Amino acid sequence: MPVIDPRDWIADDPDPATRSELSALSPDQLAERFAENLHFGTAGLRGPVRAGPNGMNVAVVTRATWALGQWLIDHGHRGARVVVGRDARHGSRAFAKATAEVLAAQGFDVIVLAGTTPTPLVAFACRDTGAMAAVAVTASHNPPADNGYKVYVDGGAQIIPPADREIERLIESAPGANTVARQPVSPDDRSVRNTARYLDRLVERFGRVATPRVRIALTALHGVGGRIAVSALRRACFDDIHVVAGQFAPNPDFPTVAFPNPEEPGATDQVLALAQRVDADIAIALDPDADRCAIGTRVHGRWRMLTGDETGALLGAHLLATTTLTNPVVASTIVSGSLLAAVAASAGARHVTTLTGFKWLVRAGEPLLYAYEEAIGHCVDPAAVRDKDGIGAAVVAAMLTRHRVAMDSDLSAALDDLAVAHGVHVTAGRSIRVTDLDEITDLMAGLRRAPPTRLAGVAVGAHDYATRTDELRTDAVRLTGACADGTTVRVIARPSGTEPKLKYYIEVVAPPGRPDVEETTTRLRTLAADIAAALPDRSR
Repeated sequence: MPVIDPRDWIADDPDPATRSELSALSPDQLAERFAENLHFGTAGLRGPVRAGPNGMNVAVVTRATWALGQWLIDHGHRGARVVVGRDARHGSRAFAKATAEVLAAQGFDVIVLAGTTPTPLVAFACRDTGAMAAVAVTASHNPPADNGYKVYVDGGAQIIPPADREIERLIESAPGANTVARQPVSPDDRSVRNTARYLDRLVERFGRVATPRVRIALTALHGVGGRIAVSALRRACFDDIHVVAGQFAPNPDFPTVAFPNPEEPGATDQVLALAQRVDADIAIALDPDADRCAIGTRVHGRWRMLTGDETGALLGAHLLATTTLTNPVVASTIVSGSLLAAVAASAGARHVTTLTGFKWLVRAGEPLLYAYEEAIGHCVDPAAVRDKDGIGAAVVAAMLTRHRVAMDSDLSAALDDLAVAHGVHVTAGRSIRVTDLDEITDLMAGLRRAPPTRLAGVAVGAHDYATRTDELRTDAVRLTGACADGTTVRVIARPSGTEPKLKYYIEVVAPPGRPDVEETTTRLRTLAADIAAALPDRSR
């Protein structure tokens, strides 16, 4: 990594606010800001909004955009169409403006999506307009202090290697940010048409059915998806929608939640309370850029949010049951649960396992019908959006709910039906957060050198994904075993790609055909908790 002289960076910073911020830092603080660059990693950039080369700021975005544009030119796409959209986070407006203006000055035909835009609509616009690339300025469900820069390429899928490494190398050779040319660009009619075309596509793909009536409780978690989600649901004839008013309007400070991620404890308390109060049929929670969707329902009499794996199996089963595709493909990742694979097998469909991330999931095979990851990401209409789409997933979940209500049933019963047919599947997780990344390296090395042979009394064997020679080669270790009654156990350990954590993904599965779903689920949850407690951590 080239060494950047802070004096040169400050002189080249086009933003007076971040120039002043850096100039006021102590020598030690300044050294920390320049210790390394913000890496162009999974899909692009993500980090804290602050001055210097290892934060999200106008200078960093300007140089990254110059590199992206140069990469497109180098690959024969000079003058091509590029889409730019943004969420409502701190800095997003300025970052999107810089992105659009740098690309315009490089000669690209830039479509700037007006106002704030859910990330799935950026991916949709990339594919729908035939753009060669798109940039979504967003940090998705990260803490309020963060922002990011997500890159799509031709076809609206996230970038994959070697493109990311090539762009990062170009960033390292980029000129000073204040010398990069910029050309003003404004939203045009294509921006206005994008939302309408996206909403029209949802109706075209999933239809409109007016009865029976379904009551929906919805929260946008202070993000940018609320208004469009309500519009999408109403177009699909869902008009009994109750929203969490205090979380509906975009607010970059996310004042009512400790962490703006529907998976986090407490984040969905308000929408679950609303669902209980209005006697809803389904609760829906979007993350701040609306690319993820969490679903809540009454399960055995108690309102709770479903896991990403539960939702993935439900949506996958519904889409498989209603598709007209021949030999459809559904996909999930190595750390997702295995229930979707069982559902696909019974439906005569092909299931593909990929590495984590939608950049791999949407490239699983054709004709792709559905893909999901356990972190509440769902790609429900790959022909239109080649990424996770929380709004589209909300529409499909509402459609499934309507189908169950018409049967005088509900989502909880749908889960029970899958459990009886394919076995009760319980997934759980455990994360080991560290302050020193070497601890993760040591933990993974220990799992490879001396993996556990028993977990909670279950004998297990180890498989190292780093030794594979196929497309699933990665830094992960899998532990598998079986109980005497046929219950199977699987644990996958891998470093987080976005946080300083070692993550364990646990799944326990009972054999199919057992009608006592609630009792079996309770037993498997106890086993999963015991396994989680037995897994190695840094104290051992």
